Amino acid sequence: MRNLLFVAVSSLALVACGSNGADEDTDTQATAQTQPSQDYGYETYDENNLADSMASNDDAYGMGDSVASEDQDIPDSEERPIMQAQVVLDRVGFGPGVIDGKMGMSTENALNGFQEANDLEVTGQLDEATKTALSDWDSIPATRVVTIPESWGQTEYVDIPEDPEGKSKLDRMGYKSLDERLAERFHTTVDVLKMLNPGGKPAGMSGASASEGSSPTSKNSTSSSSAEKTDFFTAGQQIRVPNIGNDRIEKGQIEDRNWQQTLASLGVGTDQPEVDKIVVSKAGKTLKAYKGEKLVALFTVSSGSSQFPLPIGEWDIVGEAYNPPYSYDPEVLSGGKEDGKTFKLPPGPNSPVGVVWIDLSKEHYGIHGTPDPETIGRAQSSGCVRLTNWDAARLAGMVSQSTQVIFEA
Repeated sequence: MRNLLFVAVSSLALVACGSNGADEDTDTQATAQTQPSQDYGYETYDENNLADSMASNDDAYGMGDSVASEDQDIPDSEERPIMQAQVVLDRVGFGPGVIDGKMGMSTENALNGFQEANDLEVTGQLDEATKTALSDWDSIPATRVVTIPESWGQTEYVDIPEDPEGKSKLDRMGYKSLDERLAERFHTTVDVLKMLNPGGKPAGMSGASASEGSSPTSKNSTSSSSAEKTDFFTAGQQIRVPNIGNDRIEKGQIEDRNWQQTLASLGVGTDQPEVDKIVVSKAGKTLKAYKGEKLVALFTVSSGSSQFPLPIGEWDIVGEAYNPPYSYDPEVLSGGKEDGKTFKLPPGPNSPVGVVWIDLSKEHYGIHGTPDPETIGRAQSSGCVRLTNWDAARLAGMVSQSTQVIFEA
């Protein structure tokens, strides 16, 4: 994993573009640093694969045994050709964003990247030539059935206040519910998971109804209140999920235990290509990663706004910060028009910068994750480059300080 060549930086001052609603992000000032080891409630991992018990157990390209043996004998109730293409594209480095079984901007971008990388006509459509090129992965089904680990029912989920002062009092900006955590683990949404599990049972299982209905529910603990949360899904439940792969975590590849746990929680493995150059296109809303002159990965991004435009030009990568804390600064938030009290927000997947910050030589700018994956490519960012948490974590495994960064209009 190339990012072993440079560790997560400590005392790294940055200005980050954090989420402030679906329409436009706002800049805030953050300090990113390596965090002390903490136990975030993740279950014990198989000693041969440090991913969680729901891992696909396949190789980096999506081939091999892609379904956990105890859950693999429940065929899906229908074919899902778009979702099957999405999970394959996701496995081979061309991120379709949120996997939902529908054609959309992120999936079209992913198809464009796959087509370019394979010398096909770039159409952004699942045309016959592209289907043929993807046919090597026909053995990978669109979905698989997994069992939610029992430990997930013992995890502390977080009620996150709206105001920055309330957020600053949290120990961690973790997942708000088991449902949210499950959706991010499989690069999808809670609504898609409900669709794949009508009546709370995997589609295709005897007794699964065509409507959502109700499911077994769990009352999960919260961190800061005595109120009980009710999730649609529950620990120990068998459910159908998008069949994401490339989630194997090799022993010895990740020294930071917290970061290893984060990768497992995102379904991101350690076998990522080493890239020499990344190119962010504001117009195309994409980040392309190249090894030499070959395109090897593409992700949809949000980048820039009228007030905080993407800084066009060539930049270097200074370092990476995993699970960084975040300093809320109203003066930076308003572009110098307002002032007020600053607050240090704790790290976690619901941090305004998500789970990772890739620091750039352009002062105050970086590439980072988000707590709102559905907004990528649709909501603006404040100059920085924002990806889903899983794509940002994957990119962090591809780049190093020798990776050239180009921002273009």
